[in-house]
Amino acid sequence: MSRKAVFHAETWHLKEPFHISRGVKTAVDVTVAEITDGRFKGCGESVPYAHYGESTDSVLEELKAVAGHVEAGCSREELLSIMPAGAARNAIDCALWELEAKQSGKSVYELAGAKRAERPVTAITIGIGCLEEMAMRAERLKDCGLIKVKLNRDDVVAKVRAIRAAAPNPRLIVDPNESWDIELLAAVHKDLAALNVDMLEQPLPAGSDAVLAGFTSAVPLCADESCHTRRDIAGLKGRYDIINIKLDKTGGLTEALALKQDALNAGFRIMVGCMIGTSLAMAPALVLADGAEFIDLDGPVWMAKDRDGGLMIDRGWISESDVPLWG
Repeated sequence: MSRKAVFHAETWHLKEPFHISRGVKTAVDVTVAEITDGRFKGCGESVPYAHYGESTDSVLEELKAVAGHVEAGCSREELLSIMPAGAARNAIDCALWELEAKQSGKSVYELAGAKRAERPVTAITIGIGCLEEMAMRAERLKDCGLIKVKLNRDDVVAKVRAIRAAAPNPRLIVDPNESWDIELLAAVHKDLAALNVDMLEQPLPAGSDAVLAGFTSAVPLCADESCHTRRDIAGLKGRYDIINIKLDKTGGLTEALALKQDALNAGFRIMVGCMIGTSLAMAPALVLADGAEFIDLDGPVWMAKDRDGGLMIDRGWISESDVPLWG
C-alpha cells in the first residue's frame, strides 16, 4: 500500500521562560511528520536543537530529502542507514512506529516487545534563577518524587542546599548542561552527595570529558550530550555511570531501544530524557521507561497549551488519556 508523507513546523509557547546554562527559551519550535497509507496515519514530533547544528529549516530540508524513500516504503531499519541520527530521523521513525502499530492492530509497546512502566514518575525541572527564586519553586514541588535542577557555575552548593531545605524528600538531579570544568566538579561533588543529590548530569562539555576517566565522583554521573547512539557507548565506560537516552539524539525510537539494551549490557544505568516539546514527543519516549532509574519527560508541564489528549502529569506522576495521543 502506497504512503504519503507530509512534514511541517509548529511553534508552541511556554508558560514561563525556561532558563538553562546555554540560554533562555520562551517558545519551542518543533517539526512534525505525518505518514499515511490512505487508511491509517502515524505522527512523530521532533525538536530541532541548535546546540547540535539543527534548525527548523535544516530539519525540514532533511525530511523533504527522504520523502521519496519514505513514500516508497522505506523501513525504520533502512532509515538508520540513509539518515543520520537527529531530529529529522526521529520525527519519521516515530511516525512509522505509530503507523505500523495501527496497521497491525497492536500497540507500539507490543510491537517493540516493551513493557509499560507502572506509574512512571518524571522529573519536574527547576530552571536557573536566583537562589530565593529556585528555593520557592522547589517548595512548590516538595510533594513530587523527582526534581531536576538546572545550574550554571554560580552558587552551586548554596542553591542546591536551599532547594534541599525547601524540598527535603524528592530525589534530586543536578544538570549543569556542560557548563562546569573538572576543577568545579572536584570542588562540589562531595557537598552535593551530602545533600542527597542522586545524579549529576553532564557536568563537563562533551568532548572534554576524558578527564573523568581518572575521577571518582561521590555523585553518580550521567552522560547526556556525550551519548547520542550506540556508537558512543564504548567511549563512556569508566567515565559515566548512567546514560540519558533522548529520541532527538538517537534519531528515533528504533535506535533508542537498541541503545538502551547495549547500555544495559555494558553495565550502565538508564535515564530517559527529552527536549522541551509537546506530549506527542514524550509519548514515544515512554516506551523506554520500564527499567529506567530516572525519567525526565516533563516537556508538557512547560507548555502554555499542550496537544489535545496529551499526557497528564500530577506531581510528576504520568498518566495517559483514555484514548492515547500516540501509539
